Amino acid sequence: MDLTINIENSAKSAALYGPTDANLRKIREAFDVKVTARDGAIHLSGSSDAVRRAAEVLDALQQRLKAVNELSDEDLRTVIALADRPVGVPIQNVLEVFANGARIVPRTEGQARYVDTILKCDLTFCLGPAGTGKTYLAVAVATTMLKRKAIARIVLVRPAVEAGEKLGYLPGDIQAKVNPYLRPLFDALHDMMGFDQAKRLMENDIIEVIPLAFMRGRTLNQSVIILDEAQNTTVSQMLMFLTRLGTGSKMIVTGDDSQTDLSPGQRSGVLDAVNRLANEPLIGQVRLGREDIVRHPLVQRIVQAYHGQSGSS
Repeated sequence: MDLTINIENSAKSAALYGPTDANLRKIREAFDVKVTARDGAIHLSGSSDAVRRAAEVLDALQQRLKAVNELSDEDLRTVIALADRPVGVPIQNVLEVFANGARIVPRTEGQARYVDTILKCDLTFCLGPAGTGKTYLAVAVATTMLKRKAIARIVLVRPAVEAGEKLGYLPGDIQAKVNPYLRPLFDALHDMMGFDQAKRLMENDIIEVIPLAFMRGRTLNQSVIILDEAQNTTVSQMLMFLTRLGTGSKMIVTGDDSQTDLSPGQRSGVLDAVNRLANEPLIGQVRLGREDIVRHPLVQRIVQAYHGQSGSS
């Protein structure tokens, strides 16, 4: 398919193209289209879907240039992400987090279904292999809801179970001892907002990152509560966690059932819960697969190589 996009304001064509045509190169790489600029127009060539998406980006950038004189890298990333969302991903499922107005977009059909389920259900279970965005998208939804003032708090929870290694008696206070277990949650959180902002929200108890054992006896209202690595919970721990759900809150439970660090013979709490609650219409369950892995391309191959083998970690 070939398409020609006319440049609406020739005085801003350099801003549209970017320094040494950097913006056009990024559009070409993002959508695998041929991009040529000449005679006051940009010519696109490629598959019909790719050309359509690239045209959406160029139209959006020209609209942006009506309000500003230069396009930032963030402007380009945001517009490309919106155009590159999977077919059928509604615009409301594009997540607006705190980090410089950045937007996070589901990148596969499975991820789109996951985000949609979280938004529709007060309790969502998501199982799938490493790299499918289970935790990352859950934190992004929570951060978006906090930004929109739809909730008052975010609570990020993880069981303190060692992944095949005994760490011994760690030094420091209780926070220092549990921080290694909670580090992946901090990493996701810091992608959504600046370090100083995250620190301030945690100091004000608006964001809480805690080990699962600290949830006992609490009721959490107007919150998004995310339990990560839920395959490492016991049945009794899962029951304790699920019964913390309060008014106006959402719970998201994520896990990789191919990787459990429980003692031999212990049943995983998340698998037990998924089976027990399978027929509850108000509870969402999403299964992500290898096709939803969006980390380094090698991760998908690694998961494929280990799939079905025992002793994976």
